[in-house]
Amino acid sequence: MCGVIGIVSQSSVNYAIYEALTVVQHRGQDAAGMVTCDDLRVHLRKDGGLVRDVFQSRHMAQLVGNVGIGHVRYPTAGSDSKAEAQPLYVNSPYGIALGHNGNLTNAAELSDELFREDLRQLNTNSDSEVLLNVFAHELRESIGTSRLQLEPDDVFRAVGRVYERCHGAYAVVAMIVGYGLVAFRDANGIRPLILGEKPDTDHKSVLIASESVALDVLGYSSLGDVGAGEAVFVDLKGNIHRKICSKRSSLSPCIFEYVYLARPDSIIDDVAVYKSRLRMGEKLGHRLLEQWPDHDIETVIPVPDTSRTCALQLANVIGVKYREGFIKNRYIGRTFIMPGQAERRRSVKQKLNAIELEFRGKNVLLVDDSIVRGTTSQQIIQMAREAGARNVYFASAAPPVKYPNVYGIDMPVAGELVANNRSTDEVCHQIGADWLIYQKLEDLVDAVREGNPSIETFDSSCFDGNYVTGDVTWDYLTALEKRRNDGTRSNRRNELDSTEPSVIH
Repeated sequence: MCGVIGIVSQSSVNYAIYEALTVVQHRGQDAAGMVTCDDLRVHLRKDGGLVRDVFQSRHMAQLVGNVGIGHVRYPTAGSDSKAEAQPLYVNSPYGIALGHNGNLTNAAELSDELFREDLRQLNTNSDSEVLLNVFAHELRESIGTSRLQLEPDDVFRAVGRVYERCHGAYAVVAMIVGYGLVAFRDANGIRPLILGEKPDTDHKSVLIASESVALDVLGYSSLGDVGAGEAVFVDLKGNIHRKICSKRSSLSPCIFEYVYLARPDSIIDDVAVYKSRLRMGEKLGHRLLEQWPDHDIETVIPVPDTSRTCALQLANVIGVKYREGFIKNRYIGRTFIMPGQAERRRSVKQKLNAIELEFRGKNVLLVDDSIVRGTTSQQIIQMAREAGARNVYFASAAPPVKYPNVYGIDMPVAGELVANNRSTDEVCHQIGADWLIYQKLEDLVDAVREGNPSIETFDSSCFDGNYVTGDVTWDYLTALEKRRNDGTRSNRRNELDSTEPSVIH
């Protein structure tokens, strides 16, 4: 999971990109970067850390130009070393900078092809660098060697070849020096991408972003989502060219975006995230009443922040008081996207503190968006007991997370998922709850699809093991587990960070 931003304007874009990156900061807290273009000069700044830490006044003064892209990174593929912060850049053809949200499922094969057939050298283990080099190579092939001028059709032919070669999930923004921006979304539309515009002197200013909140904050009008298998080319005057470039496209957005990843004030594929979470709470409430009509729940308490909307509606359905029982430290990042189990465990205690009067002597139902590794749930339940709760029940707005996610969410290893090969009762015992209820997958799908009935399928692979790209095998998952488990990534991170200098431009 990452956040991408791209802007073409008639005025300087650095502060607009900065502001947009801050509102998609929830999509990645490991690293941030920005690249701008002033005439034919490229200016780049990227480093590990939050947006506010990476970009100081002196950096912003150097990031001049009327076109640029930005990125916030949460590492999944590659490593969480700051050397792999984005945007990434190649100088041929023209000069291309790229930011990527998602994961390629055939990155290893493509890396070999790039070296042996395309004669391109890769410097990192990042699949984003693979994607950048594939696009650069295909753009070079598309324009040929006989002309300098780039046309929209050249871009669309290149993106079409990217779709043929690159499998998996990707929402991409790229800057082509001297020409403008390119954006495209994988053939299944797994990761989100939206387009907006607003008047800007003689021409339009165009913004491309991971979530619609970036448009709202900067005053852009939505032109709708970039479609599954669609490419968008925006020239330096703000003219927009759009084309479906994939031979086979079928919208199957990631349903976990609606459960947890996206901000509640975002609209993704014409579905309001906030409304979908209300419906999740309503359906979960009815399911609870079916399973336990004579419950003794006295208070419903959300695990802040993403479960608040769901918990409030659940409380309304079952007729129980809704209360805020945990106070969140705003200066601690999202524990789900922290690298390593040990760090996630430490951060829970730093992040939340219980209000004892809401727990003392009560039967409480804690509501969370999901249970992934179980670490957070276990600690929160223990905090509720220490605050004096008589019984602690637990409700998950999502079904059991049983399978790895290979499309850009940090769930690569089945053995790290608490629900993998465990029944609901066994998970309940593992996290220390007195009773546990999960959302049904069909209810979750219905809750989201109600916002846009035209969406026929969702990527729900982490719940049901059905991978929409059709190329994920158990051999692939086994190899992925060896590369991306917490222990392996920690060792790789330590090795790289001990030898690599900070990236400062």
